[in-house]
Amino acid sequence: MPVAALYDIHGNLPALEAVLAEVERERIEVTVAGGDVLWGPFQSECLHLLRAHGALFVSGNCERQVLAGADESSAWCLGELSSSEREFVSTWPAGVALEVEGVGRALFCHATPRSDEEILTRLTPDADVAAALEGADADIVVCGHTHVQQERRVRGVPALVNAGSVGLPYQGQPGAFWAVLGRGVEFRRTEYDLAEALDVLSASAFPGAGKFFGDSIAGAATAESATAYFESKRRGA
Repeated sequence: MPVAALYDIHGNLPALEAVLAEVERERIEVTVAGGDVLWGPFQSECLHLLRAHGALFVSGNCERQVLAGADESSAWCLGELSSSEREFVSTWPAGVALEVEGVGRALFCHATPRSDEEILTRLTPDADVAAALEGADADIVVCGHTHVQQERRVRGVPALVNAGSVGLPYQGQPGAFWAVLGRGVEFRRTEYDLAEALDVLSASAFPGAGKFFGDSIAGAATAESATAYFESKRRGA
């Protein structure tokens, strides 16, 4: 039974609607929302849509930060959630494990099994990848966080798959990025009306929504530049 891995939605409702329409057309029965559904313009609407779809949820660093009201934008996001939504989000686990035919035991977490904000990129040394995945009870670890799709295999630890970002991708091309696990791993890109989406997102009260989402969903940020940025951040440079 295939699984749709949807990560880093960030309240981008038009992107999520397009992806879920594709999931439904292909009759993919299991969907995992792998964290960072929150921190964006239409969080409540995205939560409602995913819950109606029967998605399984994993907590990301943005869920943690929003619930804590960690900064101005997180506080805005927290204020937009109802008390029942806050309670629901607070119950999300750090990881969900599923048996997926074709890939084995898959562990869905936000960044790594040990952290919701640890960074792993295609430039990260094998030894550091191995340290982050060591001890994970899985054949494959599925993550997000860096908003860049990748697949890594390091000897002695589970395979690593980054599903990319539905709502704020850094791939150098427009669309919503996600992955399907089944007969192997299939990276996906779903197109949607970007001009209409940007109008909708910009009309929200989310701080700086137009500029923030405009560059990302139009594909201005490339995978190479984002990878270099995150790897530098990982090293503390």
